[in-house]
Amino acid sequence: MTTDQNDNDGADHFSPAIDAHTHLLPSSLTEAIRRALTGEAGWEFSHPVTRSGIEGILTDAGVSAYVALPYVHEKGMAADLNDWLCSQAVDSDRLIPFATVHPEDDDVALLVRKAFEQGARGLKFHCPVQECKPGDPRIQPALDVAVEYDRPVTYHGGTAPMFEESPYVGHDVFAELVASYPDLRVCCAHMGTFEVEQFVALAREHANVYLDTTFAMSTEAEETMGFDPSSIPDATFVDLSESIMYGSDLPNIPYPYREERAELLARDLPADTYRDLFYRTATRYLGFDRESGDAPPTSQ
Repeated sequence: MTTDQNDNDGADHFSPAIDAHTHLLPSSLTEAIRRALTGEAGWEFSHPVTRSGIEGILTDAGVSAYVALPYVHEKGMAADLNDWLCSQAVDSDRLIPFATVHPEDDDVALLVRKAFEQGARGLKFHCPVQECKPGDPRIQPALDVAVEYDRPVTYHGGTAPMFEESPYVGHDVFAELVASYPDLRVCCAHMGTFEVEQFVALAREHANVYLDTTFAMSTEAEETMGFDPSSIPDATFVDLSESIMYGSDLPNIPYPYREERAELLARDLPADTYRDLFYRTATRYLGFDRESGDAPPTSQ
C-alpha cells in the first residue's frame, strides 16, 4: 500500500475533486522529463507513470476527474502525442485530455482543430521549454482555434521553479496575451510563481484569467521551489475562489500526492471556497455545462 492510499484527511472538503494539472505521457517522454528535473532541481520521483497507476492514486484520494496536459519540445511531435493522449481517454472514465503544438509545427491551427475533434478539451503550452511567449505569433492560429471552439489554454507562464531569466515567461508577457485575447480562457499554472501578487491582480481584473495551485500550494513548496505558500493569505482564496483551481503535477512530484492538498485543507476555508477550489472552478474553466448534459465524471 502506498503512502497516498487510505488518506482521508479533509475528505469532506476535498472529494469529489478535479485535478486540473497532471501529466500522462508515453513512458519514454516521462522518463526524459524526470531526468531533466532531477538534473536541474535534484528532485527524485517514485509515483507510477502508467494511466492505471496514476488513476489509482487519484481514485484513492477522491479525485473524480483529472486533466492531462501534454507538451513537446521539438517540432513534429505534437500530432502523435495528441493522438496518443486522446486514445488513452477513450478507455478512461475520468481522463480529460488536452492537446499541444510546437511553435515550429506546420499548420498549428489544423493540428489543434484535429485534436479538439478527437476529444481534447483544451491546449497546453510550456513556454520556457517550448521557447515561446504566451501570445507568440507562431501559436496565434492555435489560439484562434481555441477561441472558435471555446476551449481553455493552460500555460506554464511563470518564472518558477527555475525560469527567472527566461524571456518567455512572467507577468508582463502573460498580460500581453490577456490583452490580445480577452475572450480566451487562460490559466497560469503554479499560482504564477514567483510573481504571485501580479498574477493574482491579473485574475482579479479579468474573469477569463485563472490560476492553479500546482506545486506552489504544496506543503513541500518551500523546500522544493523556495516558495512559502503561507505568503498567500486566506482572503485571496476566498475572494478569488472562482478563479483558482486545484492541480498537482502528478506523477512528476517528489513527494506524496496528499501533500498537494494538505496545505490548503489546513487553512479552514469556507466550505463554498473549497468546493470552488477543488471542483467547481475547474468545471467552469473546462467549459462543462451540466444543463446540457456535458459534465465531468461525478454526481457533485
